Amino acid sequence: MRSLVLTAIGDDRPGLVEALSTTISKAGGNWLESSMAQLAGKFAGILRVTVPEEAADGLIAALEQMDALKVTVTRASEGTPATAPRRLHLTLVGQDRVGIVREVSQVLARHAVNVEELNTLISSAAMSGETMFHAKASLHGGQDLDAAALQADLEALSNDLIVDITLDEVLSI
Repeated sequence: MRSLVLTAIGDDRPGLVEALSTTISKAGGNWLESSMAQLAGKFAGILRVTVPEEAADGLIAALEQMDALKVTVTRASEGTPATAPRRLHLTLVGQDRVGIVREVSQVLARHAVNVEELNTLISSAAMSGETMFHAKASLHGGQDLDAAALQADLEALSNDLIVDITLDEVLSI
């Protein structure tokens, strides 16, 4: 089986997921995991599928010819990390301003922490009406991660940005 990662974007309307899933199914593909959203009137999604090796090229051609969606296909690697990573969860809330994601991601990169999933949104503060920025991230760090140093760097950044940042390690059972 060939594993593929697809990104899809198009004008949002009913039936896009059905069209995508039908195209995958007709090629004998299996929809494994996905994340999809409507952003600014656009449908945006990323998903992973598997397809029999002999049907992969046909599926890729069919996906690239879809009218309603622009689909980009990347052949996925099946490699797994040699050691189990440390899982972390980060939440951030503060007044919106340019550069929050860049500054937080720079701290994470300095500590070799990988962003597995990131969800952000803006909202209006209840009392003041100010625009608030919210972020939730699932992260992976190596076994040698100095969590105390990462926490200290995030706390310093939190003070600079005037945001609340919480970092928790997710324990595996």
